[in-house]
Amino acid sequence: MSPNLPIKSWAAEDRPREKLIQQGKQSLTNAELLAILIRTGHQSESALGLSKRILSSVDGELSRLSQFSVEELCAFKGMGKAKAIGLLAALELSKRQKSQLVSSETMNSSITVFSYIGPRLSSLPHEEFWVIYLNQAHRLLACEQLSRGGISQTTVDVRIALKRALTLQAVAMILVHNHPSGNLQPSLADKNLTAKFVKAALNIDISVIDHLIVAENTYFSFADQGIL
Repeated sequence: MSPNLPIKSWAAEDRPREKLIQQGKQSLTNAELLAILIRTGHQSESALGLSKRILSSVDGELSRLSQFSVEELCAFKGMGKAKAIGLLAALELSKRQKSQLVSSETMNSSITVFSYIGPRLSSLPHEEFWVIYLNQAHRLLACEQLSRGGISQTTVDVRIALKRALTLQAVAMILVHNHPSGNLQPSLADKNLTAKFVKAALNIDISVIDHLIVAENTYFSFADQGIL
């Protein structure tokens, strides 16, 4: 069977849609699931072939694929704007679904926090700073982006974060930002900013219980390392 043949000409057991119906969604590879979303390839390549080519460009990492823009996806032959928009919408829904799974949990461990916000930040090409606001039971009140910067840094206004905490009646905060460079170690500026947050928050009886640095698919926790 040639991978360039249209999917509709394949044997039924080899077609992603039919395979999903007959064997269940868990039986499909990422490329097959992607092919269902893309629906069609082009004259010389099936939807599955196109899907494999797209996944190959990100070494199979869906988190990296989710950071593509519409224009970047359209650069692949066979991907039009409608296909690209549909694919990015599906990937975004997946990220939000993962966040919702842990949003009702008590945010009392770094792994729970990373599971919640990590997918949003892990593969970004620029730096973002987020604040997670918690109630007395350390359950989520809000998770909001405080600032967005360039490749290496972002500017953070502590006053805005604390004003928002008072509005939400939060009693605790968790700081999170990413390092696009992939280096997990906190810089001197990261440490100074954390200390500034802790000192300012204490003045209004709010605790900063952790600061996570996210890079790729892992993280550094100030609390876990005992440097908060």
